Amino acid sequence: MTTDLATVPVIDLDAADTSADELARLRAAGEQLGIIQVVNHGVPAAVIEDFSRAVGRILALPRAEKELLASPTAHPYRGWRQWPDDYGRLELERFSFGQYDDPASAAAAGVPAEYLDIFAHANVWPAQEPQLRAAARAYHDAYVGVARRVLGLYARALGVDPFPLTQPEYTTFVVNDYPTWTHPEPGADDEKLLLLEHADDSVLTVLHQEGDYAGLQGQRPDGSWVPVPIVPGALQVFSGSLLTNWTNGRLRPGRHRVVAGGTVTRRSAAVFVHPSLGSVVEPLPAFVGGGEPEFDPYDVGRTALTAVEEYLQVFGRPEQVAAWQAGRPYVAAVEEPA
Repeated sequence: MTTDLATVPVIDLDAADTSADELARLRAAGEQLGIIQVVNHGVPAAVIEDFSRAVGRILALPRAEKELLASPTAHPYRGWRQWPDDYGRLELERFSFGQYDDPASAAAAGVPAEYLDIFAHANVWPAQEPQLRAAARAYHDAYVGVARRVLGLYARALGVDPFPLTQPEYTTFVVNDYPTWTHPEPGADDEKLLLLEHADDSVLTVLHQEGDYAGLQGQRPDGSWVPVPIVPGALQVFSGSLLTNWTNGRLRPGRHRVVAGGTVTRRSAAVFVHPSLGSVVEPLPAFVGGGEPEFDPYDVGRTALTAVEEYLQVFGRPEQVAAWQAGRPYVAAVEEPA
């Protein structure tokens, strides 16, 4: 069965529990695109709305106030960040949350001692929005539940044992706020990219998008791009590279990007779900058979421990790296609006 790659499939999770046809649509989408939209996912609308309103009020603050919400140690995955393009024009604002507030909380949740340093840099919970922490936790936990459910359906669709998503899952959590793009691009034939194409290094990524245009796009097998439209009530689920690893390439990683457009700020809030720290992901016997695995083992904990340094080596600006090494805040300079 093939799926219509003119659109991103909308999968009814309740129907997939009982319908062989809906389960087959899920499998086809996973094999061909790696991106689905899901409805009847079980996440209460209030959980999504409460978090969206709370984080939206923070992102709507004057920039001078948001700068005070940057990570005090320049950690790129904590607190508020902004980043400009090569001309200093704002492409993206981001607010990131660590899974646990500190090493003690991580240890209490069952994280092995050798991985506690991952949580040594504090989350930033804005005093202006005291309910944000509880709203973020409720949102996070609900989306991990969706990831578990979708992963179970993928296993059923493929006729294999449940995937070894060991618990407590290791997660990361990011809100992306994309501005309206009013800068002229003289002579440019291509769409302005606000987020470059990539596939996530998760097992599954679950997100909710808001806006008035289909700025999120997924890559078809032929390399072309299909929009992920705004579907009221739907969540988006991307297959990450770790699911591709487990299935030895059977399930495609959902490569995606974000293009500029629309008349209002576009926002997405995503939870990236991995197996527990200490897990090693490698192709499962059901997908290898008698052949050789196509993917190398991936150590979840070791990768998480080095993630910040590797990110800064590849993407860090010199002043950002210096701030991280000195343990002081970093805020990228952007062009002020006219």
